[in-house]
Amino acid sequence: MTRQLKGVLVTGGGTFLGDNIASALLAEGAEVTLLVRHGTEDRLGPLAQRTRWYTADVWDTASLHGRARNHAVVIHTVGSMNADPSKGLSHHRLNFLSARNVANMCISDGVPHMVLISSVHAPWVNRSYIKSKRESEDYLRRVGLKSSIIRAPLTYIRGYPRPLFYQLMTLLGSIPPLSWLWFGRVAPMPVDMLARGVARIALEEQRDKAIYYARDLRKRNKRGEVRQSSDTIEHYHPQQNQPIDPFKMIDEESPFAWSPIDKNK
Repeated sequence: MTRQLKGVLVTGGGTFLGDNIASALLAEGAEVTLLVRHGTEDRLGPLAQRTRWYTADVWDTASLHGRARNHAVVIHTVGSMNADPSKGLSHHRLNFLSARNVANMCISDGVPHMVLISSVHAPWVNRSYIKSKRESEDYLRRVGLKSSIIRAPLTYIRGYPRPLFYQLMTLLGSIPPLSWLWFGRVAPMPVDMLARGVARIALEEQRDKAIYYARDLRKRNKRGEVRQSSDTIEHYHPQQNQPIDPFKMIDEESPFAWSPIDKNK
């Protein structure tokens, strides 16, 4: 991090991925600020005392003004796989517009680096969603903002049952030589592993690439961390006896957690 700037701002406070990344950053000794959607402050739990946080709406540029000032990095986790065109919630609006607004916040507030949680292309991931993520990536390049793109796979919580298909994909993605190829990029990974990888990439003084995949995240986890869970806070707690559908986790409590506020209500 630069000497003049310090701290990491994470969008999506009070959500599955945002809170896990914030917790991983705290474990690394970082100063963390969270952007939280108004009305969801109670979801922060213990993080409310361990971080600085502000309410903001990533689709309202005025609410973002000055929020990133004096931070060295912004990690953007907000978006959704679940579009609803009947309500005007297209993938473009949910994912691209939020990323664009946060990138512009970084530029206006003098933040030198942005980490974008994007998505790896896989047959089970909606093409329109992927397109909106790639548009977000292209925007960061066009405006010249230094950035790290995390093309993340689906995530899961260790110890909770999952559909057999995703268990198989995780297994194939962990066995060489398949893990060195496409399977290694798309195989679902534990959220604590992803969160630690993202946190450590964000805190690196010298980043060796612009786009990171699952293998890069695994490399930033120690051997013991890969094999077992850590103390990363997890705010998503489904019923233990019910298998988790990874796509149902992409909802209000999960990685890409916010939806634009309907101001007509």
